[in-house]
Amino acid sequence: MKFFSGFALKNDIHLCERYLINSEFNVAGLSLGAIKAIEYAKTSTARIDTIQLFSPAFFQNKSEKFKRMQLLYFFKNSDNYIDNFIANCFYPSKINNKVETYIPKKNELEELLRYNFSQETFEDLKTKGIRIEVYLGTNDKIIDVNSARDFFIINCDIFWLHKLGHFLC
Repeated sequence: MKFFSGFALKNDIHLCERYLINSEFNVAGLSLGAIKAIEYAKTSTARIDTIQLFSPAFFQNKSEKFKRMQLLYFFKNSDNYIDNFIANCFYPSKINNKVETYIPKKNELEELLRYNFSQETFEDLKTKGIRIEVYLGTNDKIIDVNSARDFFIINCDIFWLHKLGHFLC
């Protein structure tokens, strides 16, 4: 299995373990890692049976003003930004799982905010016989889960996890 970590996170696979398909033909990613998983699958020549996207970083419905404000807040105080981000990711749970974080580079946050998932990409992956699963927590404070669900449901299997946040715990 190939797993891609989320924004500002290291070794975060444990956050998704209860949902992961343990197979050498599985590609998975959490948040920003979901973007990385899709990009990897688009160009990979390796066999992939399933792609699992956990709380994909879906910001294509957000305004340019929102994105600029996120970048401004990050540049002003990146430590505070990451602390606030992690707290919001755990919501509605209390932070009870230790996560390893790092201060990401500017381009990682920009990629996360500006990436546009493409229905054409999902259609191409499905044509290759790849199943795409998307896991969304209904209490996610990071992304607009209703807009994400409406977008992904066209080409993906949706797992709608009630009362869970961005970290699905």
